[in-house]
Amino acid sequence: MMNENNEVFSMEDEQVATAIQNMLKGSKWLSAFLESYRPPLDGEHYLTDREVAEMLRVSRRTLQEYRNNRMLPFILLAGKVLYPESGLRELLEANYLKPLE
Repeated sequence: MMNENNEVFSMEDEQVATAIQNMLKGSKWLSAFLESYRPPLDGEHYLTDREVAEMLRVSRRTLQEYRNNRMLPFILLAGKVLYPESGLRELLEANYLKPLE
């Protein structure tokens, strides 16, 4: 590779090595992002059992109890449980208790 002064760059040049390292980091980040990205369905994002359990820091069995008691909004489709993100957010906001002053 050559620059405007007709100087030749090689893989041993610090600038080239740094640029390549930055491109590799960006590529890894983009791959991880695309792997976890799920486009919204009609403007709504849905979370899986595992994601909600992790978010609320409860077991998946506890989520089952919450569903049985209709404490959480959910969709059951062909045995797969999905939770609308907006419904969970509303539930958390409705149950938020402000600290005493």
